[in-house]
Amino acid sequence: MPKIQRSNLPPALFNHLLDRIQSRKINANDLESLAAWLDSNPTVPNGDWFKRFPSMTACGAGPLIKTFLTKNQTAIGTEVP
Repeated sequence: MPKIQRSNLPPALFNHLLDRIQSRKINANDLESLAAWLDSNPTVPNGDWFKRFPSMTACGAGPLIKTFLTKNQTAIGTEVP
């Protein structure tokens, strides 16, 4: 099972994630929770996965976080702890 890639992200993906943080009004508390989770060096499935936080969900595929959803949007894939 892969670890999340935190550096050398494709520029288009990085810009997409920043846009989603802004457009979906992801709050600082959830970003801090995301950072703490990433600092734990979690493993994720090779396919689609998601991680729930209080007001948002991080969605990924393999080692990459692909987008952020609001808590009212439906995520696909395997939920990770």
